[in-house]
Amino acid sequence: MTTTRQHSGSATRDRRGAARQVITDTGRVARISGPVVSATDLPHTRLFDVVRVGTEQLLGEVIKIDGDLVVMQVFEDTTGLQVGEPVEATGEPLYAELGPGLLGGILDGTQRSLENLSTDGNLYIARGADPPRLDRDRRWDFRPAVEVGDRVGAGDLLGSVPEGRAIEHRILVPPGMAGIISAIRPGPATILDPVVDIDGLPVAMMRRWPLRRARPVANRLPLTVPLITGQRVLDLLFPVARGGSAIIPGGFGTGKTVLEQALAKFSTADIVVYVGCGERGNELTEVLEQFPQLTDPRTGAPLMERTVLIANTSNMPVAAREASIYSGITIAEYYRDQGYDVAMMADSTSRWGEALREVSSRLEEMPAEDGYPAYLATRLAGFYERAGAVQCLGAPPRTGSVTIVGAVSPAGGDFSEPITQNSLRLAGCFWALDTALSRQRHFPAVNWLRSFSQYGLDEWFDREVGADWSPLRRWASAALQDEGALQEVVSLLGVEALAAEQRITLRIGQALREDLLQQSSFDDLDASCPPQRLLAMLRVVHEAGAAMSAALQRGVAITDITATSVLADLGRMRRWPPENVDESATRLIERMAEEMSSL
Repeated sequence: MTTTRQHSGSATRDRRGAARQVITDTGRVARISGPVVSATDLPHTRLFDVVRVGTEQLLGEVIKIDGDLVVMQVFEDTTGLQVGEPVEATGEPLYAELGPGLLGGILDGTQRSLENLSTDGNLYIARGADPPRLDRDRRWDFRPAVEVGDRVGAGDLLGSVPEGRAIEHRILVPPGMAGIISAIRPGPATILDPVVDIDGLPVAMMRRWPLRRARPVANRLPLTVPLITGQRVLDLLFPVARGGSAIIPGGFGTGKTVLEQALAKFSTADIVVYVGCGERGNELTEVLEQFPQLTDPRTGAPLMERTVLIANTSNMPVAAREASIYSGITIAEYYRDQGYDVAMMADSTSRWGEALREVSSRLEEMPAEDGYPAYLATRLAGFYERAGAVQCLGAPPRTGSVTIVGAVSPAGGDFSEPITQNSLRLAGCFWALDTALSRQRHFPAVNWLRSFSQYGLDEWFDREVGADWSPLRRWASAALQDEGALQEVVSLLGVEALAAEQRITLRIGQALREDLLQQSSFDDLDASCPPQRLLAMLRVVHEAGAAMSAALQRGVAITDITATSVLADLGRMRRWPPENVDESATRLIERMAEEMSSL
């Protein structure tokens, strides 16, 4: 069979605004292996260029070039594709469209709007569908921040548009562009309408950026400010910094998805990008149904007004799962450059790794550990390294951050598998979920003996929350360690084998576990806990330990001490009204001292 090679040239502009020639080819499908398709007669195609495959124009991306053979991964179902069908090269990489209208959107792995894909009542995505990523018709009220004659450079603020009630969407000079403002067009405009001219070149509100390329910054900053999560076990024992990274490994049923959803709802990030990567459809359905109904506790506006959801379920094409992570991090970096603190939730990186493994096996590459490709660690590092706190490009001076929280789903809860181990080397926080805790209905099921945080944030907590935060945190950590060691003795010999001082340690450890660290995501008062409330609760538990030790030194029997009714009130601390936490803590401490002294 002979094929006719076709190519044509078209002018486009690169990210600096300079014209360049894009050469497109039309080849033919030569081989099909699931999502991996090979084609010939594409001489001008480059690695990671976007292609359109078959008569249905399926979206794909070049991942390997071997002589005259171009190998691509297709982001859609290839069922019915035939050898000999045309393959059109676009000459451009896979881009994200960035601009007003992202927030509140529900997108697939390649940033296509699921609302636009499900038309005419069809529940399934039509193959080859390519709707605009952003709404071309909606008009936004552009408010300029520059004047004609101003000299601007990359990252400088041009103006803003209100995006919902919570976020001011800032329009910046594209990276690599500079010049003098020659025209300004305030007022309503679509994302494609030019709002300013720089040296005569029109600049619109929409930007395009390659998914696999990190966006530039002026400087990287030290990580000194925590991202408050609202989860007591995390904020107290294993805090994550703004711009840091954390992983949540855990077996089936340990609560990874629920914990990530809680972080998305209650963390102090300005913007949340939630990527459901290869998870079950029913879990993502809960997210899609709940988030539009949630109220932002900081602004009172719907939480979706500062959230972007990327939904790529386990039954969607595997190659699109691999792209969803890069779509999410690119959107996160875009809002970071505007000066916002962004939290990206990736649920889960294990499913992303499985997509890499499947495509790698189709390419017949030499497998590494557990069949994963040899470049797994490199890909994970490239993803997690895009987190960080930065000094943004341009003026006025501003800082932003991207915090990455990645769930890991090790088979059988085995933390020695490659995804967990490679992520462990990269992330600054390790929040290990424990199957035994989840079976005891202790949530969040974070194992305080296996988890850790490498971020030194005590100075910030001491300054902003309370001067006794650091010593109380160290005391709680040591008490939990001691209680864990004593539990092994109790399981063998019983609690009566312990000395009286050890039984007090055991009771304080129980209070820390059950009354402080345990938290209900279904209780409106307990679902999120600010640091001030957490510190007040911790002070009460610490004073309880001191009062019990003082009573023991006076000769009171340990059974009488542990049977006091005031200790049962520790479990009611989570029901304290938020407006008078300090008063409630003071009253409980006074009652405890009075009851212990009367023994």
